[in-house]
Amino acid sequence: MGTLLDRFLRYVKIDTQSNEDSTTHPSTHGQMELAKILETELQELGLSNIALSEKGYLMAELPANVDKKLPTIGFIAHLDTSPDVSGKDVKPQLFLDYDGNDLILNQSENIALKIQDYPELSNYLGQTIITSDGTTLLGADNKAGIAAIMTAIANLINMPDIKHGKIVLAFTPDEEIGQGADFFDVAGFGADFAYTIDGGPLGELEYETFNAAIAHIGIQGINVHPGSAYLHMKNAMYISMELNGMLPINERPEYTRDYEGFYHLTKFDGSVEWAKMVYIIRDHDKTKFEKKKAYLEYCVDFLNDKYGESTINLRMQDQYYNMKEKIEPVFHIVTLAEQAMVEIGINPVIKPVRGGTDGARLSFMDLPCPNIFTGGHNFHSRFEFVSLESMQAAVNVITKIIELIEANDNPYDRA
Repeated sequence: MGTLLDRFLRYVKIDTQSNEDSTTHPSTHGQMELAKILETELQELGLSNIALSEKGYLMAELPANVDKKLPTIGFIAHLDTSPDVSGKDVKPQLFLDYDGNDLILNQSENIALKIQDYPELSNYLGQTIITSDGTTLLGADNKAGIAAIMTAIANLINMPDIKHGKIVLAFTPDEEIGQGADFFDVAGFGADFAYTIDGGPLGELEYETFNAAIAHIGIQGINVHPGSAYLHMKNAMYISMELNGMLPINERPEYTRDYEGFYHLTKFDGSVEWAKMVYIIRDHDKTKFEKKKAYLEYCVDFLNDKYGESTINLRMQDQYYNMKEKIEPVFHIVTLAEQAMVEIGINPVIKPVRGGTDGARLSFMDLPCPNIFTGGHNFHSRFEFVSLESMQAAVNVITKIIELIEANDNPYDRA
């Protein structure tokens, strides 16, 4: 696991936070920096058809080492980290042979990963846990996935007795801001199907995502001196609070789980004269998803009737859809990953993603793409952590999937 660990520690030290306000592709320079490092490593490994686009998409190919026809399988991870928490100057820490106690991430800042807050830590007794110093995120999302893919491919090259068909890799930018598939060349990638290595704890296997939309709301108020405001002032902040109050409280992220959708206010800024709000809208069920969007439109129309036409401007657009409908017709690719986990002693945990992956959009671009665990927890947080042993398990799952494809003699064609 030394090579896996070395790779991961090297990758997380590169600041690849994406920026949703950027107009460039990729949205930040750090992503291209990491892509160029990976490009060099792929060249050193001897892979073929290595291509890094000006948009920050890195692809490569490991040629087949058998003559029989097998499906081309892809593995995908994203370069960027979340803009929610700083990814600059990440200082990874290793806690060897974890003993079950709180992890002190930063003594001077009094930051700790507490077992009472994160009881899942107890699943990793005796293992090596990796964290940041508590002032940044760690970057396991998705550099654990990158490290797992790179390590698995390096292992395959060094173990020619493992027979396989053509394998293709892709590392994408700006997944965290919903742009990871914007310039993805599916035809050029050439995979029959793929897996994103972008999941969470050990055993996660996911083929259902939210349907997703984003709503940008602008509110125009009227600001006059409060001493003469009677029947004239329109406080944009009050109107925004009224709009938010019309949305069901029990449909917020903090009160939903499993297949339950939500409205999530992600940004708010304003004054008496103007206010801006951003919501993300999520639901696994397409009908409920459409009803959520329609209800937000109704609320805006209601308040425009109340306060005057064009008081509130709503711009709403879909971001991605539940990839379940694209995966179910080729469900054997989920079964293949499940079988791989079982054969190496991992209990598969098949559940819906309460979020999205590049695979959600790629599946609708005719590249069916379930999602496999990386071993990480608490993504987008300074309390993010990953188990080294779980990362190694992800490497083993990738390898076993490749082995099973050769052994099963083209499962893709048996759909």
